[in-house]
Amino acid sequence: MLNRRTALKTAAAAGAVALFPWDRITGSGAPGAHASVTADPAPTTPFLHAMPVPKVLTPVSATAASQRYELRMREAQVEIVKGLTSTARTYDGAFPGPTIQAERGREVVVRQVNELAVDTAVHLHGGHVRSEHDGLPMDTVAPGAERTYRYPNAQRAASLWYHDHAHHLEAENVYLGLHGLYLLSDRHERALPLPSGAYDVPLVIRDARVEADGTLRYTRPSDCPHMLVNGKERPYFKVAARRYRLRIYNACANRYVKLRFADGAEFTQIGTDGGLLERPVTRTELVMLGGERAEIVVDFARYGAGRSVVLENTGAQPSERPEVLRFDVTHPVADTSWVPARLAPEPDPLPTPTVERDFELRTFPAMTINGLSYDPARVDVTARLGATEVWTIRNVDVPAAPGAPDFHLWHSFHTHLAYFRVLERNGAPIGVRDTGLKDTVALGPGESVRIAMTWGPYTGQYVYHCHQLGHSSGGQMGRIDVVA
Repeated sequence: MLNRRTALKTAAAAGAVALFPWDRITGSGAPGAHASVTADPAPTTPFLHAMPVPKVLTPVSATAASQRYELRMREAQVEIVKGLTSTARTYDGAFPGPTIQAERGREVVVRQVNELAVDTAVHLHGGHVRSEHDGLPMDTVAPGAERTYRYPNAQRAASLWYHDHAHHLEAENVYLGLHGLYLLSDRHERALPLPSGAYDVPLVIRDARVEADGTLRYTRPSDCPHMLVNGKERPYFKVAARRYRLRIYNACANRYVKLRFADGAEFTQIGTDGGLLERPVTRTELVMLGGERAEIVVDFARYGAGRSVVLENTGAQPSERPEVLRFDVTHPVADTSWVPARLAPEPDPLPTPTVERDFELRTFPAMTINGLSYDPARVDVTARLGATEVWTIRNVDVPAAPGAPDFHLWHSFHTHLAYFRVLERNGAPIGVRDTGLKDTVALGPGESVRIAMTWGPYTGQYVYHCHQLGHSSGGQMGRIDVVA
């Protein structure tokens, strides 16, 4: 394993440094590093593409107890910017990858075949799975090899996703296309009168840099002017004049987004990383970092046929366009959906915590947690199965100068295996931003959160890390062993 780690580190060095802001470090002298790009990217002309909905993967076999799938990780030619062809790393040639639809209590088995020239590891983000199927950073699938992952789905309905997790490579692999959706449903969710079928739509939002010749270039986010939804640059999407359930994913490798409708209209949030909220909440903006998900319901009937509304990112840089997606409202259709006042059962009372821990996330002078970079041979935390712990997470980076890019100063803390609840933000009670079950939480420079989780349902080796994947690739990750 340690030899494997060294080989990965050497092979990925030029790629891993690309997302890091080396211009902030005096005399770094990092090989292959660069502070900025020089050529002009492809134009960012909005609303030329119709937004696709990721295709649903068909199982190769299915029984009442399980579904079996096969995916091949391979390069494919895709159109991201209108009229240009880009080479992406994909699952089955799709960008983003195909959607797996799973049911609670029905196992999903996925055979992953690596036809790429780089190592990979497939992690089901938000999935409660045994350690050997978690896609640990050093538990990689070599080029030409294959691996079968088993997902028990013994958890509540939620909008999950699968993506690469090979250490020192995860940021580049995900950026170049190795990510797809995994939608887990259960009987309770299906019984609710929420929009469903064609009116339940995922929005995979991420940034990119596409050069004028079509090259999809892996670089730092401040040099990524293209904003993609479901793999297309700033598309439009035709919607009926009725309610829609929108499952929003921030799949950026290293960027936050601040999403709102350009007219300031309210929407109803119904879910987050860990599934449905207990009660819906009214929002006008979503602040999301890499790995976070939010489910909202929007009633487009309020606009009327023939009108449009734009979803914009107020977190865009001054040099970037704020538009993300335009909704074009067509004709009204019958709509029997609605959002009930109670979405999920009241959560069980939080057990008395037995352990409290503190973690500091830092970007400079190295990407660390509590001053340490990831070492797969070092156990950073040992937790007891079934124990409830409270963790205080602090982003100790300071804000950037006014007007300067600050994506690299934000952190997105993610735990494998266990969901958590945010108890406090900056020493105060939480607001709607932090409600519900989470597996990823955003921290701006100088911010802190207290979170509580109960470890289980499995024992074994897992990790926690910053889901700004440039930070994770650079070592901002720790090992946790859950023991009986």
